[in-house]
Amino acid sequence: MIKFKTALIAFVAIIISACAQEKTVTMFDVSTLSEKFTALDGSEITFENILKKHKGKTVVIDVWASWCSDCLKGLPLVKELQEKTVADDLVYVFLSVDRKQDNWKAAISKRSINGDHYFVPTGMKGSFGKAIDLDWIPRYMVIGKDGNIKLYKAVKANDSRILEAINADK
Repeated sequence: MIKFKTALIAFVAIIISACAQEKTVTMFDVSTLSEKFTALDGSEITFENILKKHKGKTVVIDVWASWCSDCLKGLPLVKELQEKTVADDLVYVFLSVDRKQDNWKAAISKRSINGDHYFVPTGMKGSFGKAIDLDWIPRYMVIGKDGNIKLYKAVKANDSRILEAINADK
């Protein structure tokens, strides 16, 4: 009986520990904000300036790649979300971790992805990916009108927390 209780306590501790792994992040650090991305027109822009461009708006960030089957499967759900949440104070920003800019641009056109688009030159495993704990794509984040992170990590476009974070910022 004592072994069973000990095993049960250990199991519960592991579960609690695993659940606690979800980070609570409300702000990006300086190095993350200074990351340089490439805009569709080929110009460079920092992540901070992308966020400043949309100051006072809710920003839904979709980190994706054209080679990612889960990302492509999620695009119809993103489009549904966009249709449900149309507002002047809401913008969708797509950050591509593609390996080649040509693939990124072709996918935007082929898939008719509407939003603000940027290419992350360091890719998924580079400095930006590490800074945001990018371990899976697609990755969705919601930044509030106040500039704080409302949702740090979701991996499914139909995750109810995305819509909750958008609606909570109205």
